[in-house]
Amino acid sequence: MRTVRATAAAVSAVIGAGAAAVAAGRLASDAALKAPPGRPLPTEPRLTVHGTAAGEISLTRDLAALRPGRYGLAGDGSHAVVGPVLAGASHPADTVVRRLERVTHGTLEPGDRAWLVPNLYVGDPGTALGLDHTDLLVPGELGPLPAWFVPGARGTWVIAVHGLAATREHAMNLMEFLHGHRFPVLALAYRGDQGAPRSPDGLHHFGETEWHDLDAAIHYAVESGARQLVLLGWSTGATMALRAAARSALRERIAGLVLDSPVLSWEATLRALAAARRTPSALLPLAVRAAQGRTGLYGDRDPDAVHLDRISIPTHIFHGPGDRVAPWDLSRRLADAHPNTVTLHPVTDAPHAAMWNADPEAYEEALRRFLTPLM
Repeated sequence: MRTVRATAAAVSAVIGAGAAAVAAGRLASDAALKAPPGRPLPTEPRLTVHGTAAGEISLTRDLAALRPGRYGLAGDGSHAVVGPVLAGASHPADTVVRRLERVTHGTLEPGDRAWLVPNLYVGDPGTALGLDHTDLLVPGELGPLPAWFVPGARGTWVIAVHGLAATREHAMNLMEFLHGHRFPVLALAYRGDQGAPRSPDGLHHFGETEWHDLDAAIHYAVESGARQLVLLGWSTGATMALRAAARSALRERIAGLVLDSPVLSWEATLRALAAARRTPSALLPLAVRAAQGRTGLYGDRDPDAVHLDRISIPTHIFHGPGDRVAPWDLSRRLADAHPNTVTLHPVTDAPHAAMWNADPEAYEEALRRFLTPLM
């Protein structure tokens, strides 16, 4: 009897440990599958505000705080725009002083915690940029999808799609540039976004189901007079653009793709986000399996997966080795494998989906050169 009881206890312990591991894997997968729109990803550190002065802000000294370029600074109830590090400013060794361009809303007080975020603008194209626009509802398979439409004279429309943890406000970084070159711009909110239908399971699918909402926007644009389209996507929005270019019934209308920090391996991205939440490395495979079970994603092992070895339209990728969410090596390999259709613009010292922020002028010039033949 003692042997039976000991065996039963051992089996119960194994079952209990297994159940705990499965639960831990499920929790770790939430870092990507339930990333809330408008909240920074776990790869981004929170910085402490040490003080502000005329045109200056002092932040905790961190590699993130030392990044070149312009960023939004988002706190609890506040948003500001910060520019480059001010090299000549006097400051303690544990702080960094950056240019403070403006406080969009809220206040910045010493001790406040905030993140650097890609979007410089909040609100809508009218309030943030002074651009005439229309608020639309694009018919989607799950219900109406909110969108902003900024009109332009060209027959080539740009459909802009944000990625993980972002909102359509991200697209406003490039709206002035695109409007200045007379492109009509459609910036889409899709399933899971505020005001859009909820995904049936409440989870992100790394673009594998969300692309249907982009496809709805493609149909709307063509029905509204677009002669051809350029799909501009960040992060999983770039994944959606790739899926639409391969699967849409109107894919012949897609003249080009612009991909910023594309998620080309959902497994690698999920592992990166789970690890950023301090998930032990031994549990990362469980996080991947949990995501597979919850979403039905199976990557290249899925017989219906779209393989990225047949890109036949002009594609421009902005990406760099500083991306801790989507491995940039995959973008480099994609460009190497398609020298006739894919170009890669490497960006150093920029985090995920923030390639424009590191050097807006260089980004926009590269984008102008890519778009000129497609006008």
